[in-house]
Amino acid sequence: MPQEVEISLLPQELEQEALIEKKLRKKLRWPKDQQLAHWHIRRRSLDARGRQPLFRLRIVAYKTGELVPETPSIIAALPQVQNRPEVLIVGAGPAGYFAALELIELGLKPIILERGKDVRARRRDLRAIQQFGEVNPHSNYCFGEGGAGTYSDGKLYTRSKKRGSIEKSLRLFVEHGAPSDILIDAHPHIGSNKLPKVVAAMRETIESKGGEIHFEAWVTDFLIEEKQGQRSLKGLRTADGKEWWGQGVILATGHSARDIFRLLDQKKVAIEAKPFALGVRIEHPQALIDELQYGIKERPKELPASSYSLVCQVENRGVFSFCMCPGGLIVPASTAPGELVVNGMSMSRRDSPFANSGMVVAVDMEDLKEYAHLGPFAAMSFQQEVEQALFRAGDGSQAAPAQRLTDFVKGKTSSSLPKTSYIPGIYSARLDQLLPAGISRRLQLGLQQMGKKMRGYYTEEAQLIGVESRTSSPIRIPREPDSCMHPELAALFPCGEGAGYAGGIISAAMDGQKVAQALAKWIAAQ
Repeated sequence: MPQEVEISLLPQELEQEALIEKKLRKKLRWPKDQQLAHWHIRRRSLDARGRQPLFRLRIVAYKTGELVPETPSIIAALPQVQNRPEVLIVGAGPAGYFAALELIELGLKPIILERGKDVRARRRDLRAIQQFGEVNPHSNYCFGEGGAGTYSDGKLYTRSKKRGSIEKSLRLFVEHGAPSDILIDAHPHIGSNKLPKVVAAMRETIESKGGEIHFEAWVTDFLIEEKQGQRSLKGLRTADGKEWWGQGVILATGHSARDIFRLLDQKKVAIEAKPFALGVRIEHPQALIDELQYGIKERPKELPASSYSLVCQVENRGVFSFCMCPGGLIVPASTAPGELVVNGMSMSRRDSPFANSGMVVAVDMEDLKEYAHLGPFAAMSFQQEVEQALFRAGDGSQAAPAQRLTDFVKGKTSSSLPKTSYIPGIYSARLDQLLPAGISRRLQLGLQQMGKKMRGYYTEEAQLIGVESRTSSPIRIPREPDSCMHPELAALFPCGEGAGYAGGIISAAMDGQKVAQALAKWIAAQ
């Protein structure tokens, strides 16, 4: 039987196979004449808690004669579904694409309708918002092939392990061109420079197996049939007037498709307000974060750009770091003209001189009493008002208000600002006044607490840039726990972040797989 053990390595030892085998033999206590036929790393993590950062490796070792199992290709086993029953999917993000791949595996034909452009054409619209402040409401950092995750760092870590198979999701990424390291890293990451090719490869697989993907196909209506008091979703209409029909609809539109939420409400399909979080992006020099986390002045090339995770409670609300991007960039994530939203991303090398993270405050329904009359749109309206207010504070471009961390806490205007990774530019402003009072106050108190937890984090070298507001969907589309179908509209299967059931690339991907399985089961029972 193969044996699994853990060994520790210094960063500079990570590529030394002979040394790894020597340590492995010592840990296994094998005699010298026992041959080591094969070994592979099952898990790799970085432990920076001690005086010296160490890599912890869990390794599976095989003796001579022991069978090393082969992992069959998922793609190769997918059937042709050209002439199989059709299912509509709205949205070509991770939830939509992974749902499509799962449907193909289950013998159903997916037809994906995506309001944005393909991942290559989408780049021109990202350039337009970065350099000229022009926001295309259908093609931006949130909308388009690959969804928000494609150009938002590509972190593949999730705590939602009950949702589905993390291993299968990661393997599908690897089979479509992602580095195999994501299968073993404790906090896997692809990078926004590599994800577009992976996403395009997934599209090619879906189409080669008989699925369809239609870009710039903006859904504007749900075609609902009512019989004997039972409502059922039969199809969709897109902005060009075309009608699409299928045996079920997976709605995977992401957390920013406000028009879809409004359409659901107009069609009397139940939706509900959902708590989310709102705050800022905080940006430090990456060298400072490296020094604080690793305890060394200069990070060697063998160590990755360091990250952090901070959380505290202030006035019964969580204040926490979100989507931390080591060696990353801050990008404009607005989805409509007249609003200002920022987000973070990293390239695969994570070699930017800046570290950024969302620093946000939980927003509960109790905080939105003045919006209660808006019903399910209470949280969304609050979110939108803040984004529009910060846009109005500027010059009409995507330049963002910024304030040194220490000045924000003290309630002072920053006389100067550090350099930034944010290409549209920043200007000095009183973010502590521009943000809602409850958000500012809790951020001020929370950041002081975090400065005590992570000595050196609270510094004038850091700055806050606003607003980070698209942390999760402010609306949930209800669904039954087992069937994953909307409780009041048959054949509608809400899915992913936009429906309020995921938070990140991998959890959205796994939710897509789960919903596809539930839909296939429902079709089979008809």
